[in-house]
Amino acid sequence: MIWTTEDWHTAGEPFRIVEGVPTEGATVAERRVHAMSGDADAVRRFLCLEPRGHDDMYGGFLTPPDDDGADFGVLFWHKDGFSTACGHGTIALGAWAVRSGRVPADPDGETTVTIDVPSGRVQAIVRQQAGRIQDVVFRNVESRVLRRGIALETSLGTVDVDLVFGGAVYATLPASAVGLSVEPAHTADLIRIGREIKWALNDHPDAQLADDRLSGVYGTILFDDLGRTDRGPWQRNVTVFADGEVDRSPCGSGTASRVALLAATGALGDGEELTHDSIIGTRFLARVAARTADGVIPEVRGQAHRVGSCTFELDAGDPLPSGFSLR
Repeated sequence: MIWTTEDWHTAGEPFRIVEGVPTEGATVAERRVHAMSGDADAVRRFLCLEPRGHDDMYGGFLTPPDDDGADFGVLFWHKDGFSTACGHGTIALGAWAVRSGRVPADPDGETTVTIDVPSGRVQAIVRQQAGRIQDVVFRNVESRVLRRGIALETSLGTVDVDLVFGGAVYATLPASAVGLSVEPAHTADLIRIGREIKWALNDHPDAQLADDRLSGVYGTILFDDLGRTDRGPWQRNVTVFADGEVDRSPCGSGTASRVALLAATGALGDGEELTHDSIIGTRFLARVAARTADGVIPEVRGQAHRVGSCTFELDAGDPLPSGFSLR
């Protein structure tokens, strides 16, 4: 078994791009379901977990698109399985597609890379100047508030939690509500309460969607309110997703869900911009691109950088072909 990957990071969050993994299904959403228990899952474990990866690794398997309207499809994965959405991965894929020549690009303008993901069709709008990528805008699927103010008893007291869909379902609340702030020194405590809230609300009725493949709480977003800039609200967040993974970036689909919630409450107006910082100090800028009957179409702007390429092989007699996790 030999797999070659191209590794990128978006605002500090890794994204491992892999081609050639066999998948079944007519659409990306169907392929995700098959991948959960098929050969693709064995490849995920091999490339994601230690000793070839780590508990906070993230990546994607490239697939054909659903139809000719997209450039390609992708199955997003992490240490616990396959996710329905990934904004930081979409940003990385846009940069990769342009830089690799997968999608013909304007060296002095914008190039739209269209990608089919399990939650729908998204776009990465890559802006270049003199052939150099300046930034990438992730245009997400419709994002909307599912339920506000769910009273939840936790080990750190009673909190009010909002459920929001941004391609995946997120539970969101101020970090101060559990006596914390979004700082690296609090990472272990943020992980503990993030996992607790996710699993407490995973089966909540409002986390169950019409397409059951999208149901369940994917992650918990804890945020600090930093006031406002001259462009709009300014917040710092950490997203604890899957079963205890920490997003180093401000989280692309999580940022989209914050845009939907802030737009619904009036805190983010049309023409304004959310400044969204991560736990490590990296930044996304986000806005409402359009309003819909039930929510908004968010746009999230960030940068991705190539880390390198890797070739992984399974050595004869290696006792850990499926990797391992200590979390």
